[in-house]
Amino acid sequence: MSRSPNKAGLRSAVASPILLILGLVILSGVAYAAGGNLPATVTELLVYVVLVVGLQIFIGNSGIVSFGHIVFGLVAAYASTWQTCCSGLKSFYMPGLPAFLLDNSIPVLPAALLAGLVAVLFALVIGVPLMRLSGIASGIALFGVLAMVKAVYETWDGWTAGTSSIIGLPRYVDLPVALGAASAAIVIAFLFRNSRYGLMLRAAREDEVAARAAGIPVVRLRILAHLVSAFVIGIGGVLYVHYIGTISVDVFWLDMTFLTLAMLVVGGLRSVTGAVVGVVLVRLVTELLRLLEDGVGIGGHVLVFPPGSQQAALAIVLLVILLFRPEGLYGSRELTWPIGRPRAGSGKSEETSP
Repeated sequence: MSRSPNKAGLRSAVASPILLILGLVILSGVAYAAGGNLPATVTELLVYVVLVVGLQIFIGNSGIVSFGHIVFGLVAAYASTWQTCCSGLKSFYMPGLPAFLLDNSIPVLPAALLAGLVAVLFALVIGVPLMRLSGIASGIALFGVLAMVKAVYETWDGWTAGTSSIIGLPRYVDLPVALGAASAAIVIAFLFRNSRYGLMLRAAREDEVAARAAGIPVVRLRILAHLVSAFVIGIGGVLYVHYIGTISVDVFWLDMTFLTLAMLVVGGLRSVTGAVVGVVLVRLVTELLRLLEDGVGIGGHVLVFPPGSQQAALAIVLLVILLFRPEGLYGSRELTWPIGRPRAGSGKSEETSP
């Protein structure tokens, strides 16, 4: 008897997030046991998992490659800063804040959630007109929003300190916090992917004209994916600035934009698994090159790579992936249980969701 497609899809929907989270738990456990700088490195990696998975929620389901979604990390990070920053120094850094923010600090968890909701509200305002666009026009328009917000925040001295950095943010993001956030982001991504809304949006991604003819509300579904993505990326932005303990507008500009996109392209735009694998692979390559740039002793000799090797290696990895695996390492596939699969020639078939 053949396996029911519904059962196969359900198995994949349950297995994929469990296996991904289990892999991150093992990675975190190894980092914690090894000590040294490894826990900090893995913590930053997990924060990038939140950002890239948030990006995948929109790009992977809608098929629109956005160059501006990091703007939601920027908006949420400053919203969290207004609530939690540097007791006694708010009036110095941000004298234009209203009195209830200047005089009070909100606990970090509700502040993070509120900051994520601020990102969602902003996404709703810009999403209603922009989600009517398709293809590269939408992606470029979203990058224009990022550039516009950056320019506004750089001149909004009373609220953002302009082009200056704000230091003294509570550094509460450690390995367990980052692991919990990355796990939650993965669950949210799979819940949306496997929902009726995610399925309909991916159908529109494959053939927008046919989807519209079938009565699928393409614009509304894009807006929904846009809002979910904005919340997850917003939380990722909050985690990032509370991990490094400082914030400036430049943190959420071209470097982070193209690094997160590169991670997603390497792993696979259409796969949540690919998003996670892309982050791990790119961080592994960049960390290895960072160590080599600092110098590594080998047999009495010191091997030193020139500055800029990290960026060059990332470009090479991206080119190789695009040449040999244009859809990324995972394409549209997700992890599933390694046991219980039908053997070749057994006559059983298994289908998975698109």
